[in-house]
Amino acid sequence: MIDAPPQTDVNVSQARPGPRETIGLYHAIALCVGVVIGAGIFRVPSIVAAASPNGAVFLCAWLAGGLLSIAGALCYAELASAFPSAGGDYSFLRRAYGRPVAFLYGWARLSVIQNGSLAILAYIFGDYLAALWPLGPYGSPLYAGVLIGFLTLLNWRGLRTGAGTQLWLTVLEVAGICAVIVAGFLVAPQAPVPSPGAQTDAVGLVLVFVLLAYGGWSEVVYVSAELRQARRRIAKVLIVSLAIVTLLYLLLNLSLLRAFGLQGIAQSEAVAFALMDRWPAGGAIISLIVAIAAVTSANATAITGARSAYALGGDFPRLGWMGQWNGERGTPANALLLQGVLALIIIGVSAFDRHFFQSAVEYTAPVFWFFLSLVGVALFVLRWREPGTERPFRVPLYPFLPGLFCATSVFLLISSIIYTGPAALVGVSVLLAGAVLLPFLAKGGGA
Repeated sequence: MIDAPPQTDVNVSQARPGPRETIGLYHAIALCVGVVIGAGIFRVPSIVAAASPNGAVFLCAWLAGGLLSIAGALCYAELASAFPSAGGDYSFLRRAYGRPVAFLYGWARLSVIQNGSLAILAYIFGDYLAALWPLGPYGSPLYAGVLIGFLTLLNWRGLRTGAGTQLWLTVLEVAGICAVIVAGFLVAPQAPVPSPGAQTDAVGLVLVFVLLAYGGWSEVVYVSAELRQARRRIAKVLIVSLAIVTLLYLLLNLSLLRAFGLQGIAQSEAVAFALMDRWPAGGAIISLIVAIAAVTSANATAITGARSAYALGGDFPRLGWMGQWNGERGTPANALLLQGVLALIIIGVSAFDRHFFQSAVEYTAPVFWFFLSLVGVALFVLRWREPGTERPFRVPLYPFLPGLFCATSVFLLISSIIYTGPAALVGVSVLLAGAVLLPFLAKGGGA
């Protein structure tokens, strides 16, 4: 069994219901794989190809992205094995830097990042379903709203139900990607397209977009308190999951490279659709594959997002209703319902101005990478501050790999600021709003 967390952690005390070890290894891997492989993998290859000077660099970028993600996952594995908690990043930041820093992260995640991402994933599902079965001008938001409601109720029933669904969704998603890979190797290669050469100022962005496609693997730590034998298994979950994703990404991009060539990929914003459209009913099949990918990521996002809200509520008495755990269902029921309502509000408003919320989520990227960098540094802080804490898993090649993870996160932080420009102020505004609320919410809480 997992040791009881110390009183300084964000978990509620043993006197009240809290997370229990309920899910197994395969369900955790499905959660991790499913949240990483989203609809973005069908769009990002063209961006990466446009910035790559040749096919070898294009493929090496995808391999490098997988290896860098595994390096980061090893850091998270040490933190999660030492401090398993439903709070995930929030718990690590709180333990290393205190409640104010952790609150700002939890606030940004609750107010924009997580719920906005959930809404966008639901919209992607709605777009592709509306293309197959139109429901009029508001078909996409209607489908998206139904999906949010369904996933909220599904996970409200309990983690076993949500994780079981996630397992089958991930199997379908991986099968769909494998179908695209096979199609790429079977079709006749397209005639080579003259190459204008990659822009030298764009080559540096290759890694940014590749790691964007690998993003989300850290979400699995939010269920570390509910994973059976988590301290021993969390490293295996992260490494196996990212190995699967890396292999799929390499094979997918290799098949696209064979079918279209580097410039053919770069000149098509929907290269997977162009590939599958060569086959009978291929357009409908790829639409279903993308819709399934969106649902798979959305379900995983719903599971992990609610747990970060639960951790935030458990740490601040004035948000205590968010930190209540339904012991009978084994789920943070109130946090799930709040998350669903916020996502539905975003979908409702964005039905009239969709770009605003999508941009808001994208513009919080600098905030996300800033806090991810702090998590990497937290590994060093906690090794120094708590040397006696049992660490069933330790990062190999310490301090090189944690240093590499921190350097990569800082690079992506700087790159995301350059990429978003003045719009990055949206993320800063979110943090400032949280800083204003913090003194009020902190009253009556612990240090």
